[in-house]
Amino acid sequence: MLQGLNDQEVLDNRQKFGDNKIIEAEPETFLDKFKDAFGDPMIKLLIAIACIMAIMAFLGYAEWGELIGIVISVLLVTVISAKTEMSSDNEYRKLKDGAKKELCKVYRNGKIVEIEVDDVVVGDRIIIQSGDKIPADGVLCSGAIAVDNSALNGESEECKKYAIPNDFIYREVAITGDTFVDKHSLFRGAVVVNGEGVLEVKKVGMMTMMGEMAKDMQDDDVESPLKVKLSKLADSISKFGYIGAVVIAITLMIHKVIVAGGVSPYFDLGMMYVFKDLLEVLMLAVVIIVMAVPEGLPLMIAIVLMQNTSKMLQNNVLVRKPIGIETAGSLNILFSDKTGTITKGELEVVEFFDGDLKDSYQSSKYTKEYMGLCIGKNTGAMFDNNDKVIGGNATDKALLNFLGKNEMNSLNDIKVVKSQGFNSANKYSAAELENVTVYKGAPERLLGKATKYINQNGQVLPIDKDKLNAKIDSLADKAMRVLSFAYSESELIEDALPDDLVIVGFVGIRDDVRPEAKQAIKEVQNAGVQVVMITGDRKETAVAIAKDSGLIKSDDELAFTSEELNKMTDDEIKAVITKIRVIARALPTDKSRMVRIAQELNLVCGMTGDGVNDAPALKRADVGFAMGSGTDVAKEAGSIVILDDNFKSIENAILYGRTIYNNILKFIKFQLTINVAAVAVSAISPFFGVEEPLKITHILWINLVMDGLGALALGAEPALKKYMSEKPKSRTQSLVNKNMMSQVLCAGAWLGVISFAFLKLPFFKEFFENEGQHLTAYFSMFVFSAVANGFNVRSEGINIFDHIKENKGFIKVMLAIVLVQIILTFVGGEIFSCTPFGIKGWLIIIVMSLTMIPVDMLRKIIMKSSEKSLTYENDVEAV
Repeated sequence: MLQGLNDQEVLDNRQKFGDNKIIEAEPETFLDKFKDAFGDPMIKLLIAIACIMAIMAFLGYAEWGELIGIVISVLLVTVISAKTEMSSDNEYRKLKDGAKKELCKVYRNGKIVEIEVDDVVVGDRIIIQSGDKIPADGVLCSGAIAVDNSALNGESEECKKYAIPNDFIYREVAITGDTFVDKHSLFRGAVVVNGEGVLEVKKVGMMTMMGEMAKDMQDDDVESPLKVKLSKLADSISKFGYIGAVVIAITLMIHKVIVAGGVSPYFDLGMMYVFKDLLEVLMLAVVIIVMAVPEGLPLMIAIVLMQNTSKMLQNNVLVRKPIGIETAGSLNILFSDKTGTITKGELEVVEFFDGDLKDSYQSSKYTKEYMGLCIGKNTGAMFDNNDKVIGGNATDKALLNFLGKNEMNSLNDIKVVKSQGFNSANKYSAAELENVTVYKGAPERLLGKATKYINQNGQVLPIDKDKLNAKIDSLADKAMRVLSFAYSESELIEDALPDDLVIVGFVGIRDDVRPEAKQAIKEVQNAGVQVVMITGDRKETAVAIAKDSGLIKSDDELAFTSEELNKMTDDEIKAVITKIRVIARALPTDKSRMVRIAQELNLVCGMTGDGVNDAPALKRADVGFAMGSGTDVAKEAGSIVILDDNFKSIENAILYGRTIYNNILKFIKFQLTINVAAVAVSAISPFFGVEEPLKITHILWINLVMDGLGALALGAEPALKKYMSEKPKSRTQSLVNKNMMSQVLCAGAWLGVISFAFLKLPFFKEFFENEGQHLTAYFSMFVFSAVANGFNVRSEGINIFDHIKENKGFIKVMLAIVLVQIILTFVGGEIFSCTPFGIKGWLIIIVMSLTMIPVDMLRKIIMKSSEKSLTYENDVEAV
């Protein structure tokens, strides 16, 4: 037995070379996320308004309560945003902490002990067996194994490793495409798929290849499409508010001068009078700015993202960064792994046929009996106590799963007299039993010798090799590895096949496409998202899988290898990127390059991955989908973790992303209508002798409390399948589209019309005893009109109750807003400038508010009619 390191040597080496921990980014604290929330463009705008209000309040021309209201709104939004991100991050930490610590068997002090992987040091000798994950970088000092390096380079093919010779000198290797074919070197993260041996550790922790890749994670996150669009919206609203405020303020001053009879008579009134007017105009300008800014928008987005992170978790999607959900809905292009995402992630028998090209495995006792012997007595795999296949290579496991535990157990009494293992020269394995010798191997080897086959009735007949070879070639075109099985009544002769070989059957093996992935890919493609499969597999295999999964449907869709891509310039790739469906033999650098190129074309880009090699691309992409079974480094880099590794869950993420985007649009229509009407009314009213029909406290109440509740209502709108038929939104596309503009302007204009009618016509004043009641009623009518408009924005059609059963909370929230507003008129007092009024007043404002619904229905009918007319004209023109 090897001695290994003693305790003192372990301490010395740990001090000299470090420990084996992969250092991850420190999780952000609540305070960090709270500070980050102040980077939101809307929050910056609110802070600017608060500063103006503070100056006004200090001079005595504004209420401190109004300033406090703005400050509370800012704090409310930032706290909710920070809490949402913290809760998402905490879910991920819980998932990670709940996982068991990885262990390995190591020689220490002349004994074999089990230690945590983090405790491995340079110089340790570690026992590695089939199924183990390599815990550190080093060399194989004894034994022979095959490893899967897909966590590091994306290639799922087995790579054989051999023990170092006596004169071996260890040298550091550069990370290139050829690194992993080194015959002796092993790297942390690789998985042993066959054999056993002893690893001598040469590098640990951040010095390993996995550690080096983890260091390449320091780039800043890409700004999300929603943030870009909100920045533009905030900028537009700012300009609208500031320019509008200045223009209206100047116009009002000119109006005052004209009313006074000219400039000289106006200044004859005295400087104190002029100064008072200037402050009044300035106050109006501030009111207009406050009204123009949708203060509730950041709060709404924070609430909607918080609501949907919990929904997504129920659909196997853990959202680490809430903004990633919305970004998923904006995807133009998605680079997806093959293994485990589009495919099942393990080899399996997907087809069986005998010498007649018939699937007789279940129907023929002869076929089943001989296949049981060929597989069950020619394997390095076995079933454990939990019915799981262990040992052997991936092919052995696939064959044993095909055979089944019961069939395997039925062979226990049959003894193997003599056996020969598979080797690359012979390409077959054999086992001599008491009365028969059974074979398993490459079709070209067994078919090359066999002249007969056994049919489903047990008859031994001459074989048609041309027919069988054609079938085998067709399966190879589908990325299947074909194995053949045969028996002989002759004794086993080492390295020689007998002349009486009889073919039993053939199986096609591959990592098959997930059935649900085919439909999911179709849905995602119908949603206008280009899906590109990136894999370490050879091109022929990748293309076959792409065709089977529906990624490649026509001859003009392209597949490239890494080598072919590297011969192309960025501009050449940009010219054909919309036709690319497969990138085979991919290296980590290919993934990052493709993400960069896609983003340079202004495409919103998604990337899936599970290995350390995927981390830089996951972080660089607009949204990184890390697989739940993947490495911690990949999960840290991704914004969304797909817990079940299933492409179907990615489809769900895109659907929810689009739902959130549409719900945000609904809320923007809901709030901008209020803001447009409020600005118009407040700007024009002074010219008609109505000073401040809506106070700043009214606006803040509407924009924060009422809109906060509106956010809860509209944020819970259901995910509709029709969203998956919409085209993706570009990174630079404005949030405000033609339909939204028409709805906002139409509803805002109508609210402005009924506002002036209510404020100026004597008919409406007769319902109230005094001016206080009249203005309080107008405040309530404004809120009720907004509630009615809330039903309008739910649907593009005239059915305002469309899908209301899937969001029953909407009606409850809207009723709550109405109830709160009624209570406020009785208890608001001086703070909200409210005076209670009678039942007749309530009835008239309810009737006036409800007119918002038929007016918008009429607009929808006109818009739909004009769209149909335009479509018809285009069709006629095309003909």
